[in-house]
Amino acid sequence: MIAIVYPKFYGVGGIARYLDSFLANLPDEHPKIYLITGDKNRRLTRYRGVEIINLPATSNRFDLLIWSLKARRILKQLHKQNKVKWINLHTPPLIQGLFLPGSLPICLTLHTTYYAMSGQMSKQLYFMSQWSRLGVYLKKLMERYIFSRVDKVIALTDYGIEESNAYGYKGPIEVVPNGVDLVKFKSNAQVTKDIDVLFCGRIELRKGSRIMVDVCKHLIQDKPDINICIVGYGEDEDWVRKQLSNYPNNVTFSGAVSLIEVAQYYQRSHVYVSTSFYEGFPRPCIEALASEVPAVVWDLPFYDGLIVDKSKQTVEPGDVVHMVSQIMRLLHDQTLRITIGADSRVLLEKHYNWKHIAKSLLDVFK
Repeated sequence: MIAIVYPKFYGVGGIARYLDSFLANLPDEHPKIYLITGDKNRRLTRYRGVEIINLPATSNRFDLLIWSLKARRILKQLHKQNKVKWINLHTPPLIQGLFLPGSLPICLTLHTTYYAMSGQMSKQLYFMSQWSRLGVYLKKLMERYIFSRVDKVIALTDYGIEESNAYGYKGPIEVVPNGVDLVKFKSNAQVTKDIDVLFCGRIELRKGSRIMVDVCKHLIQDKPDINICIVGYGEDEDWVRKQLSNYPNNVTFSGAVSLIEVAQYYQRSHVYVSTSFYEGFPRPCIEALASEVPAVVWDLPFYDGLIVDKSKQTVEPGDVVHMVSQIMRLLHDQTLRITIGADSRVLLEKHYNWKHIAKSLLDVFK
């Protein structure tokens, strides 16, 4: 009997997709699950053995505070009725984690921390934080308080263990990777591949938004008829659009799109590229690989275990020229693309299948 607490379930972000995949792939015999979430962009969604409790919520911090207090009240009621034995908190955001009742054990699913997202944990500073020093400091205080209250942590990668240790957390940690829905994300021979290079994800500094522009310009210089698509949104989107506004025939922007539309973008693409310098877990990358689209990424720890041919798919972080050459190599070699794509799909089916991951997550709560 588990109560999942996350106010943005109906969004298009990574945690929303994570929860949707988990709930959609629950095994036949599973404990009762309550999902306490907000109602922004609410849609009719049902999962077997899952009760969704929608509370009014917006993105406003004050409203999120009120939402957290209402969620706390409901959790206490469920516990009093002996309906819930675990609270499963997903962060970020953080505010709801500050007001959870202390009467129930809390399992934190750590998707990322603001400390890591600020770049301060990295030995080499690849990007400037989008938050002020004071902002990062306050977020770290909230994160430290949350870590002090949790009884168990689920980390998505080994790097998540380092993040937990950085806050002095000494409790049990289970590493259970994010997965990919292999039914939703797959190749489709009936779809025309009219996109040469696809970028997908948040358009933010830590995601390499500025260096992505440099990669795009170099690609256009090397292949004047190239078709590049940037799927996503974020704080740096206006700057990126302005920088690439002179290339309307080469670069298109999608903005925020639904899961179904994202899957179609992967199917239309020859190569997936990410210039991100930090990921809690590279969800867009595994979605592309599940769609049998080869990826070119920086050689960073959060891609470990995902890339089947590192010599052709990974690049020293920040090396734009080498990244462009690897992309062009794949664009010019269809056989190589097909081989890497097929091998990537096999790897994901073995290690990142949500059917297996959902069972592993439930085992944590036993």
